[in-house]
Amino acid sequence: MTILSPLAARYASWLSLPDSAVRDTADEDPALVRAMPVILRIERDLPARSSLLAAAAAAAVAVCLDPRASDDGPWHADVDAWVRGRIRKVSRRARGAQWEAVQALPGVTVTVDGASARALVPGLVTETPREVAKLQISGSDLPDDAPGPAPDGVPVLWCNPSVPMTAGKAAAQVGHATMLLAALLPDVDLAQWASMDYRCAVRTPTESAWADLHPGDAPDLAWKTRRVLAVRDAGFTEVAPGTVTVLAQLQL
Repeated sequence: MTILSPLAARYASWLSLPDSAVRDTADEDPALVRAMPVILRIERDLPARSSLLAAAAAAAVAVCLDPRASDDGPWHADVDAWVRGRIRKVSRRARGAQWEAVQALPGVTVTVDGASARALVPGLVTETPREVAKLQISGSDLPDDAPGPAPDGVPVLWCNPSVPMTAGKAAAQVGHATMLLAALLPDVDLAQWASMDYRCAVRTPTESAWADLHPGDAPDLAWKTRRVLAVRDAGFTEVAPGTVTVLAQLQL
């Protein structure tokens, strides 16, 4: 059992909801909306998109499973309240002094092949720290970098080849994927992944490969037999409600 267990409990039911239902927030008080800020370091010398997304994906799950988010840790109440609600992330870009400023806020920074992202402890959107609120959400797009085959031994996060996403949007989606992976993994596999600092690879498959991987209407079976899970988006930004944005494939 981890702080992410509530995600495992509702994974299959979330995928089976009609498209209109995944965006239904009628039961939500806007003043209590919580989100995890994900800060992408985008300097003038642009990072590789796939590396930046891999860094963001690892940082998001690292915050959730950090010892400070455990039952008696200082992050527990904030992470637990967020996980039990809607899993929102807001990606922003930073460089120079802006990037250095967010390092002082509670969170985890991950660097992959020179590309860095910092996931912060989630909190109320209305209480977003000043250092974060002033950062740009738009302008986070990066060109595809054709990274080649994924390395062996790490989970692969496959981005939907038919759904264009900015790097900011994709960063949130791959972060959802690593959280779901951690929620569904047996303890022994999760411990192995943690020993690798939650490293993963982000790639874009061909449309035919995506179709072959897709769980379809049997998400539980796909996870049990093929170790594949799907991220389905509520559609508040960039994509239509119900869009499957990322497929995560375990190959530990």
